[in-house]
Amino acid sequence: MRFGARECFLLLLILSLPVTSYLLVFRPQNREIEKTRSEIASKQEILTKLRKETNRSEDLRRANDEIRKNIESIEARLPTNKEIDSIIRQVTDLAVESGLAAPLVSTEKPERAAMYMEQPINMTITGDFIGFYDFLRKLEHLSRITRIHSMRIQRSDKVNGHMRADFRLSIYYEQQGSS
Repeated sequence: MRFGARECFLLLLILSLPVTSYLLVFRPQNREIEKTRSEIASKQEILTKLRKETNRSEDLRRANDEIRKNIESIEARLPTNKEIDSIIRQVTDLAVESGLAAPLVSTEKPERAAMYMEQPINMTITGDFIGFYDFLRKLEHLSRITRIHSMRIQRSDKVNGHMRADFRLSIYYEQQGSS
C-alpha cells in the first residue's frame, strides 16, 4: 500500500477527530460535570447543616415546652394576694399541730420580687425544739412557695429542750386586682 497525500490527510483527519472531540466536547463537559459535583457537594453540606439545625430546633422546642410546664406548675403554687390570710392561718395551724405555742405574727409591706410579690411576715414561735423541727418539715411541704430567712433561735432558760425562734417568713404570690 502506498501512502499519498490523500491517505495522509485522511489518517490525520481520523486521528484528529478524537483529539478535537476531547478538546471541544468532552473537556468542557468534564468541567461542567466537576462544577455540578462541587455544587451538589456544597448543597449536601448545607442540607446536612439544615437537618442538624432542624433537629436542634426541635430539641429547643421540646425544652421550651418543658420549661413552660415547669413555670406553670410553679405559678400554680403561687397564691393570689387574696389568699395570703389563709396561708398565714395554715402556717399558724402547722405550728400548733407541731406542739408549739401559737406564733406571734406581724406582717410587713409587700415587696416586688421579680414578676411576683413577696409578703414578709415576722414570726416568733416558742415551744419544744423537736416540735419546731416538725413545724419546719411541714412548712417545707406546703403547696405554696415560702422562704424563711433571718432566723434566730434562743434556748429557753426555764424549760429544758424548749426554745424561741424569731424569723422572717416570705410568702410569694401573684398580684390580682387591688391589694
